[in-house]
Amino acid sequence: MIVDDILRTPGAVRDAERWTAHNYHPLPVVISSAEGAWLTDVDGKRYLDCLAGYSALNFGHRHPQLIAAAHAQLDRLTLTSRAFIHDQFADFCRELAELCGKDLVLPMNTGAEAVETGIKVARKWGYQVKGVPAGQANIVVAEGNFHGRTTTIVSFSTDEDARADFGPYTPGFTVVPYGDLDALTAAIDENTVAVLLEPIQGEQGVVVPPEGYLPGVRQVCTDRNVLFIADEIQSGLGRTGATFACDHEGVVPDMYLLGKALGGGIVPVSAVAANADVLGVLKPGQHGSTFGGNPLACAVAIEVVRLLATGEFQRRSAELGERLRAGLEGLVGKGLVAVRVRGLWAGLDIDPALMSGREACERLAARGVLAKDTHGSTIRLAPPLVITEEEIDLAVAQLAEVLAG
Repeated sequence: MIVDDILRTPGAVRDAERWTAHNYHPLPVVISSAEGAWLTDVDGKRYLDCLAGYSALNFGHRHPQLIAAAHAQLDRLTLTSRAFIHDQFADFCRELAELCGKDLVLPMNTGAEAVETGIKVARKWGYQVKGVPAGQANIVVAEGNFHGRTTTIVSFSTDEDARADFGPYTPGFTVVPYGDLDALTAAIDENTVAVLLEPIQGEQGVVVPPEGYLPGVRQVCTDRNVLFIADEIQSGLGRTGATFACDHEGVVPDMYLLGKALGGGIVPVSAVAANADVLGVLKPGQHGSTFGGNPLACAVAIEVVRLLATGEFQRRSAELGERLRAGLEGLVGKGLVAVRVRGLWAGLDIDPALMSGREACERLAARGVLAKDTHGSTIRLAPPLVITEEEIDLAVAQLAEVLAG
């Protein structure tokens, strides 16, 4: 039996704290291996992963089809830069464009890069196509947004932890309440080039907008000649029980921003998908990325798109999400004050008189379930889409025990 004084976790946590800038506050868990929906730490303890890398691991850890694609590509070619074309590039762009129902794809690496790309494209479209005067383009965004952490993106964040002391801030953004169509409509003027929204706000606690909001946004953008940009970096690629969260209300944006799960939990991959009349405004030399669309990334992402093309993971998310919803709603009034669920994605508001979200996640981790807190007493669940019914029941049961004290 391992005794406390020879456990590896405490020392590994101390080393990480000693040598790392403290821009995160991780749970004191040190992972060494993973498979499917399960993680194992350096001391051999197993955990059910109910965060899935903020939706980057929709297909679970080390999905065999994705690992095989990565191994095969590692043996041939990993990086060329966009100075040349490689043999995985066209297939990736074509298959992702077809999945999105769009003409073109622009590959990048991280979600924040995809958002920055969307902002740049929207502004250029506004000047070249819509005829907005130079330097006057504005984009309407929502309170409670989370689109990344670059200087431009935090300029329109309403989270003071993300924003404070990083000024001067980039102008050109108008912030309106999320879910308020009237406020959004009023904010659009003749120089508005885009509305940038998360169809479901993830970092805010899996906040689902009112029914009819997204179709209303789509209509007003069409009426006012404004691009509708959907940030589906967390919500897309099967997470909510559909390929995209926008699909639940039959909405097709002008531009999809994708990332996280697109890399299959193996490599960072992001992309912007739009029609040629939008992405076509970019010309050589005007935007790029050394690693964007590299051979290894494309090889993995092709397999991700093919997994999604079967519809299996969307169905799993929808069906298992109903089981998750039923279990969580049974805890409302028993420690939970509210639950928001869409597919295998849930935001849970814990009674703040009981404990904070951080404390709840620490207690869950002690019971072998990993989740993430956000905004005080709220926690998020986003298990891999390969999770089973029994594992969902296990997670709910452990949460019930935590809430019961």
